[in-house]
Amino acid sequence: MFQDNEQMLPMRTPDAVAARLEQLILDGVFRPGQLLPSERRLCDRLGVSRTSLREGLRVLRSKGIIVTRQGRGSAVAALVPGRDDSPLMHLFRDHPRTLYDLLEVRSLLEGESARLAAQRATPADRVMIQRRYEAMVEYVKDGEAIDVERLAHLDHAFHLAICQASHNPVLVHTLQSLTDLLLSSVFASVKNLYHREVPRQMINRQHARLYRAVMEGKPEAARRAALDHLAGIETQLREIEAEDQRLERSAMRLGSGGSHRGAIDALIF
Repeated sequence: MFQDNEQMLPMRTPDAVAARLEQLILDGVFRPGQLLPSERRLCDRLGVSRTSLREGLRVLRSKGIIVTRQGRGSAVAALVPGRDDSPLMHLFRDHPRTLYDLLEVRSLLEGESARLAAQRATPADRVMIQRRYEAMVEYVKDGEAIDVERLAHLDHAFHLAICQASHNPVLVHTLQSLTDLLLSSVFASVKNLYHREVPRQMINRQHARLYRAVMEGKPEAARRAALDHLAGIETQLREIEAEDQRLERSAMRLGSGGSHRGAIDALIF
């Protein structure tokens, strides 16, 4: 049972309390959308009086970092927009060629986040990574019909849990700000690859390798696993794209009215 910190602890400035809470938010201890603990628990955790805490929370509300709902308490605000409807984002989403650019960005960010996660993950981080990984594996293990969107979200949640375990707030919030784009990348990978036996087995093996490296605290192995995973996806997607182009050329030749021999030649080619 908590004791009343108002009587126990000296007052601290509201700005100092707000700064401490901001650091906890940056560190991912309190995440966007998450309700903050009760005032009593926060007072006990921060070692401040209830008056100081309330003033500190007021500072955060004025900055838009937390929001307070009647009867529900205070929660961390969405620190980045849920959707970006700028013209640039529309261009990115509407043109498939940017998929490979997204894979390059994922390599830059996720390779380093995997390395840092293997170094810095706390026991609580590992529990979350394990939950996300097992949820993804459990969903696909029965081999039944896969909902592509559902699997894409599970896949993305696994990679995001690893990023959050990096304890680099700039890296975490950068990835979160790109959620829509990154989800489109994961969705395209799952949609085009997961129904094919060879790419599916490759993806499953690579996820398992990444998971083990992070959980076993092997930074370079984790980084290499993340990079190999994304490089493998790009290679498979490019092969499918090349195959589709060959089939399209063959279909065009068949429809051009050429001779029977020419049609056979086109199919062989």
